[in-house]
This record gives sequence, C-alpha cells and structure tokens, in this order.
Amino acid sequence: MVKAIVNINERANKLLNIVKAKHGLRTKSEAINIVVIEYGKSLLEPELRPEFIEKIKARKKEKTIKITNFSRHYGLD
Repeated sequence: MVKAIVNINERANKLLNIVKAKHGLRTKSEAINIVVIEYGKSLLEPELRPEFIEKIKARKKEKTIKITNFSRHYGLD
C-alpha cells in the first residue's frame, strides 16, 4: 500500500464524504480508492478493460458461419 499526503479543496472533501457515506466506508482513503477506480473505468478504452478481453476470448470459441453474399444473407438487396 502506498501512503500519500494530499491537499484537496472543500468541494472535493464534501464529495469524498458523500462517497464515504454512500458506500459505508470508514476512511476517506477508501473513498478515494473508489473514486479513482470508477474514473479509471471511464478513462480506459474498452479494449483495455479486462472484461473486454474475456468477452473476446469467449467469442473466439464460438462457431462461425461463412457468408459469401452479405447483402443477400441479411436481406439488403
């Protein structure tokens, strides 16, 4: 675990208190961890997320079909 001393403004402090209360956390450190992890989920591109990797691995195992004429197969002509 890494320890850090951080300076936050009053608004950030209030938001951390809200996160802390909402999730029933004991410390602001736990609240900071949740906020950072949630922000990281939106920051990382989907193809970098572990869930996406697992989804692709599962799709690779699926049976495929050969389509010679896409328009005819999907009724687009």
